[in-house]
Amino acid sequence: MSEITFDDFLKVDIRVGEVTRAEPYPEARKPAIKMWIDFGDEIGERKTSAQVTAHYDPQTLIGKQVMAVVNFPPRQIGRFMSEVLVLGLPDENGEVVLIGPDGEVPIGGRMH
Repeated sequence: MSEITFDDFLKVDIRVGEVTRAEPYPEARKPAIKMWIDFGDEIGERKTSAQVTAHYDPQTLIGKQVMAVVNFPPRQIGRFMSEVLVLGLPDENGEVVLIGPDGEVPIGGRMH
């Protein structure tokens, strides 16, 4: 494991957002869901795709608060442009479980 400085950590902008729209992404190489996430007035709505179909259906994601890195450059995922990286952890089978706050917090809040 390589070490980073606190200044390095501060460069990563991790914010809480609320999923406003979600739909299947059958064109992806691995099963995925497209998500549109509202990060509040400062950042607005951003979109992403994530391989989270083992634990989530698009309908269950709407209204869910999730954590995401918002300052990566956009990345083309198939025909879909991903603008943020949602954060998650693998379960015992390696399937992604999304990370979010334990209670409701204002959207757009930065992790620190």
